[in-house]
Amino acid sequence: MRMYKILSVLLEYPEQELIDNLPEIRAIVDESTDIDAEEKGNLRKFLDHLVSMPLTELQASYVDTFDRIPEHSLHLTHHLFGEESDRDRGPALIDLGEMFKEYGVKTVTNELPDYLPLLLEFASNLDDNEATVFLSDVNKVLNTLTENLTKASSPYATPLSIIESRATLTRLAA
Repeated sequence: MRMYKILSVLLEYPEQELIDNLPEIRAIVDESTDIDAEEKGNLRKFLDHLVSMPLTELQASYVDTFDRIPEHSLHLTHHLFGEESDRDRGPALIDLGEMFKEYGVKTVTNELPDYLPLLLEFASNLDDNEATVFLSDVNKVLNTLTENLTKASSPYATPLSIIESRATLTRLAA
């Protein structure tokens, strides 16, 4: 599903390639039939934010948001187990890595398998219902992360809130 691919890209560390591709991303958002009007409006505001800042400021803001504040970590098992509990976190990371292998997904990144952009990349290869079920397993963590970013008035709360709203099994009943 394209929406998860877009969200994955938007939550990665911002590089010049992202800035260069923002017009294309905006066009995809505008033309997509699987993104509702409210999500489109929120994504447009977030894209406007990305366009409005110089790349170096975006990069500094990203680091300040996600790398310096543990409560904003995009590594989801951190929110479940914390950094100190490798004993609990390790098996969860191994399970995720094994699941990627079962689906034939080869990760070409240095990130751990619980890194949200990587999970969204994986979800983008699933059908809509599978992606919803997959992401619903981490809905509580997404809720916590969204709340933390909202409290901090971070613009990154916007894409997180979209992910959170899509990661619920009630969507399957609709």
